[in-house]
Amino acid sequence: MSDTQFANGVTDFEPAEWDALAGSDPFLSHAFLAGLERTGCVGRGTGWHPVPVAVRDHAGRLVGAAPLYLKDHSFGEFVFDWGWAGAAQRNGLPYYPKLVAAVPFSPVSGSRLLVHAEANATEVRERLLTAADELAGRYQCGAIQWLFPDQGDQAALEATGYMGRRDVQFHWRNRVYTDFEAFLADFSSSKRKQTRKERRRAADLGFNIVVRHGGEIGPEQWAAFHEGYAMTTEMRGAPAYLNRPFFEHLGRALGDRVVLISAERDGEMVASALNLRSDYALFGRYWSAREEHDFLHFELCFYQGIDYAIAHGLERFEGGAQGEHKIKRGFVPTVTNSAHWIRHPGLLDAVANFLDRERPQVTSYARQVAGHLPFKEGVKVGVGEAGE
Repeated sequence: MSDTQFANGVTDFEPAEWDALAGSDPFLSHAFLAGLERTGCVGRGTGWHPVPVAVRDHAGRLVGAAPLYLKDHSFGEFVFDWGWAGAAQRNGLPYYPKLVAAVPFSPVSGSRLLVHAEANATEVRERLLTAADELAGRYQCGAIQWLFPDQGDQAALEATGYMGRRDVQFHWRNRVYTDFEAFLADFSSSKRKQTRKERRRAADLGFNIVVRHGGEIGPEQWAAFHEGYAMTTEMRGAPAYLNRPFFEHLGRALGDRVVLISAERDGEMVASALNLRSDYALFGRYWSAREEHDFLHFELCFYQGIDYAIAHGLERFEGGAQGEHKIKRGFVPTVTNSAHWIRHPGLLDAVANFLDRERPQVTSYARQVAGHLPFKEGVKVGVGEAGE
C-alpha cells in the first residue's frame, strides 16, 4: 500500500475506479453517492458532511474506500441512538459530531469497508479503519458508527474492538419460484386465500400497473413521484430527504437498476414504489402516494416486487426497514448489523451494558416472529442474516 486519501466527497473519485469496489450494489455506486452530493441531499446544511477515505496501492490504483460522513444529528440513519445522544447531552458529555459509515437514508446492508477484489482485504480494512480513527480524532468526534455492514465487515469491526449491535428487518427469499402462484403454494391454505383476496381487492381498484426502469421514466413522471413521496413523508412526520433532481439523476445514471412500479389512472400516476436492484436482489426504498387506497400499498410495495424478483431471477427482495406486517406476506425476519465506538469511557461502558442486554432480546424477537410466518408445515424457513 502507498497512500491513504482523505477526500471531500465521492465526487473526488472517478466513477469507474469507485465502482470497481462497489460491484453491482446500487447504493454504493458512484452514481448514487455522488448524486446525493451533487443534488444537495447531503452536504452543506443537511447535517451529512461527506468525508470518505480511500487507500491506493503503489501504482495509484484505488484498492479500498469507506463512505464516511460527519454528522451533527442522527436523522436518516435507521439505527436509532437518540437515547445515547440524549444521555450524553444530559451529562455534558461529547457525542456530536460523530463519524458515520453509511449509505444516507438507506437501511440496506452491504459493504462499508470497500476492498478491490485483487487487494489484500485484511490489510486494506486495517488502513481504512486507521483512517477513520484519524478522522474522528481530527474532528473530535464523540462516536464512530458503521451502519448496516455486511457479515464480513461486521466481523472485522468487532475483531478490532467495535461494539456490535443487531436489529431485525424482513426480507423475501426466492426459493426458485416460477411465478407468484408457486410462491403461494408454500403458504398454508388460509394464508394463501388471504393473500389472493388482498391482490383481488387491489386489482378491483381498476388501476393500470406499470413497471418502468430508469431510462423509461420521464420528467413528468418523476415530478409526480416526488410530489407523492413528499406528501407521504410529511404525513409520517419525517422530512423529505431526497429531492426531485436526485431522483431524475438516478433514473439517468442507474438505468435498469432503477425499478419504478406505479398505479396509474388515465395515464396519471396515483401511487408508486421506487426500487433499486443489484445483480442478486431487489431493494424496496421509497413510497409515493398522491391518493390513499386500501391494499394498494401492499400490492405495489410487496406483491409486485415479488413478481419482479421472480421474473428476473433475483435471490431476495428487501422491502425496507421494520414492518411486522410483512411477516404474513412471506417476508422472513432477517438480522442486520451495526458497529459502534464511543469516545467517553463512561458512556461507552453504559452503551456496552445496554447492548449486552439488547442482543439476546433481538435474537429472541426474531425467532418469535418467525413462528408467525405464513408457510405451511414442511416448508423450512428460519431467521436469516442480512446479505445472504
